[in-house]
Amino acid sequence: MPDSYIDIARNKKARFEYEIVETFEAGIVLKGSEVKSVRQKKVSIQEAYARIRNDEVYITGMNIAIYEMANRFNHEPDRERKLLLHRHEIKRLIGKVQEKGFTLVPMRMYLKNGKVKVEIGLARGKAKYDKRQDIKKREVDREIQREWKNYR
Repeated sequence: MPDSYIDIARNKKARFEYEIVETFEAGIVLKGSEVKSVRQKKVSIQEAYARIRNDEVYITGMNIAIYEMANRFNHEPDRERKLLLHRHEIKRLIGKVQEKGFTLVPMRMYLKNGKVKVEIGLARGKAKYDKRQDIKKREVDREIQREWKNYR
């Protein structure tokens, strides 16, 4: 049976702001009301980042909106949440993040076979001229597509 993916949130700025070296799929520890909000796609990962503490990976800055129906059993919207990765992946990330310039950035959040997953990217910040080159390349590609469309 093939895996079924349902996209919930994407960090569109991540690929513009950072050069993504490698990506990892991680589970995430959530409360019941958080899962309900995630299924309603009330999540923002734009300002989120991941960090390693005590050989565990945590995501900070991710906002999961309060679930209306949970009343007093609701969750805190922007609390730190633990990511679930294999031990060897965490050790590899520890080594890479200690190198100068690397950080962990959430790329997207999705449902995979009913489980909430987060794709995190091992990223290196881009310089301003790299961003300019990306913008220039995107504009040239758009112009080529426009010309190709008109040519047909």
